[in-house]
Amino acid sequence: MKMNNRYFLPFMVVAIASLSSCSSKPTSTTNTISPTPAPSMAQLRAKPNNTKSQAVSGKTVNVTLYTSDIQCQELVPQNVAVPATEPVTNAVGKIIQGQDTADFSLSGYRIRVKNGVATVDLRLSPQSKRQFVSLSSCEQFALFGSLRKTLTSNTQWKIKEVRFTEKGEDIVL
Repeated sequence: MKMNNRYFLPFMVVAIASLSSCSSKPTSTTNTISPTPAPSMAQLRAKPNNTKSQAVSGKTVNVTLYTSDIQCQELVPQNVAVPATEPVTNAVGKIIQGQDTADFSLSGYRIRVKNGVATVDLRLSPQSKRQFVSLSSCEQFALFGSLRKTLTSNTQWKIKEVRFTEKGEDIVL
């Protein structure tokens, strides 16, 4: 069977145009971490404006982060390098970065260490649909347990106790 190019070519153009205009909407909204993640809004808000000195010096220190295992039974140590200028703040930022979900989001945090007591002041994002009290025991363990263990186990920081606040008020769970 011989095809007439006069009819075949317009058909192909229409077919290609139709295929290229197809779009699909995502079925869910999930945050994914790229191989080299950009700093989260929480990290950007928590860090003082010293990124220029970090970029110039490039100095890092190794710290041990503790994150929850998949069953929320244990905190697993992981050695990571963080900028040497603000190691405590940067370690907290790395833990918080993994805590955002589709309905729970932090927009910032502040760290204050005084007399061996670290106060981690957390800020919920205005778009967060859930509050701290609505976190499951697993989510609480992953967030608060990871932060507490990381801050108290890195002995170079001399932190003995960790308190959690939201906008200056104690977080009561």
